[in-house]
Amino acid sequence: MKLLRLAAALLAVVACACSPAKNEDAAKAPDGRTVIRFATDWKAQAEQGGFYQALATGEYAKRGLDVQIVQGGPGVNVPQLLASGAVEAGMGSNSFIVMNLARENIPVKAVAAMMQKDPQVLIAHPDQGLEKIADLKGRPILLSDASVSAFWVWLRAKYGFTDDQVRKYTFNAAPFLADKRVVQQGYITSEPYTIEKQAGLKPKVFLLADEGYPGYATMILVSDSLIEKNPAAVKAFVEASAAGWKSYLDGDAAPGDALIRKDNPEMTQDVLDQAREKMKTYGIVDSGDAQAGGVGVMTDARWAEFFDLAAAQGVYPKDMDYKRAYTLQFVTK
Repeated sequence: MKLLRLAAALLAVVACACSPAKNEDAAKAPDGRTVIRFATDWKAQAEQGGFYQALATGEYAKRGLDVQIVQGGPGVNVPQLLASGAVEAGMGSNSFIVMNLARENIPVKAVAAMMQKDPQVLIAHPDQGLEKIADLKGRPILLSDASVSAFWVWLRAKYGFTDDQVRKYTFNAAPFLADKRVVQQGYITSEPYTIEKQAGLKPKVFLLADEGYPGYATMILVSDSLIEKNPAAVKAFVEASAAGWKSYLDGDAAPGDALIRKDNPEMTQDVLDQAREKMKTYGIVDSGDAQAGGVGVMTDARWAEFFDLAAAQGVYPKDMDYKRAYTLQFVTK
């Protein structure tokens, strides 16, 4: 379900031929704080918990920001909102999204990556003798159109998977549950729990990031003009968001959860609790470079690895200036 966010995002840049509206400077609230409208990539959930926690606990406010979270969903297209200047900041679900923006010469950059590991997983039935991702070769795999243009590129390159394995994923687990040979995409924080809860089936789960998939997730994206006009506001937003994520995972998550449930009344506390625990268990936010560089850190080496992989598979021209996609100035200590 959440992966609908990818399809719209990956097509957004082509659909929006306009240049980003000039943010001469972010607007000011009546109390003098700088307004930052932040568009998320899906309905309120634990995977956005650090941003909600930062808002609920005053991390943004004490840094002079008036942050308004614009909740995502099927009709919300984050890259298009950024490209049109409708919001000052937005969430980038995966590295392909921001790299696509760079390919289309849209002046928007990733300024931080809240998730060091993309939570993308492949889900298989238990008791099928499947112990590693390589064992999935030849099996039908349910994928969204967006995923075929994203992490499937890596799976083909690393494991020799072939396009004849791909089956259409309609964000419904029924085809997966009906056939033990079928494999399904998902998020480590979502679909495995839903399948177990609804079907009483504890699936086999393969986290792509733990097998070497190099993409970042849950990035903060802002326009080049805002970086130029008001870098202090961008820095404040990045720092407050990082503090919010640390608090959400390691402290009392109740304030953030309350705001999430307010924005998304369909969300239940058990789903929030298990998702937060999965993020902690798998080191989704604070593993790798974040252990030394802090929450939100990005590196040139990691971006180069991602670009080289995608370019080698023909996704991007090998001579593309991929460094237009990001800046490290707000996450370098």
